[in-house]
Amino acid sequence: MKTLKVSYICQMRKEDCYFLGTITRTHGLQGNVILKLDTDQPEMYNKLGSIFVEVNGLLVPFFVEKQSWSKADTKIISFKNSTEALVNQSIGKGVYLPLSTLPPLSGKKFYYHEVIGFEIREADGKTCGTIVSINDQTAQNYFILDLAGKEIIIPIIKDWILEVNREEKFIKMFLPEGLMDVFLIPSKKDE
Repeated sequence: MKTLKVSYICQMRKEDCYFLGTITRTHGLQGNVILKLDTDQPEMYNKLGSIFVEVNGLLVPFFVEKQSWSKADTKIISFKNSTEALVNQSIGKGVYLPLSTLPPLSGKKFYYHEVIGFEIREADGKTCGTIVSINDQTAQNYFILDLAGKEIIIPIIKDWILEVNREEKFIKMFLPEGLMDVFLIPSKKDE
């Protein structure tokens, strides 16, 4: 009886990863690339063993051979078994790492990806809606909530956050008086 060898290729899914940064360009003539980190804690990434680069919608593993800091948020990276084609394929592409590599946070600190689906509550416990997404592409990051079909926008301001309850999946916030009214009370123009 013949034994059939089956090999499985595990593909990393984007929803199981977080965005680390972008490979912006080549560096020098040795096949190095510049990785611009999109994080407020670049020191967490002193030693990258491997990264996932999004190529044609798939996350492809790239193994890091050498790395050094160029600036506070920029690394020069050399890939193992690097070829010119491999390097060129990575330019301008997003870089990801598995969520499992993130250290757990506690207290009022949280990762944006972990609070999607959490309810936002005012200090008195009144619901403001459920987080459907987070905009972090502007100077002021904000929660985008759904409250009975209405879109509510709440700025993410550290001093407004009173509690992050991971077990019951809610964030309690102190919101300025009238903020919710902007979204819930029709203006004269709308009437």
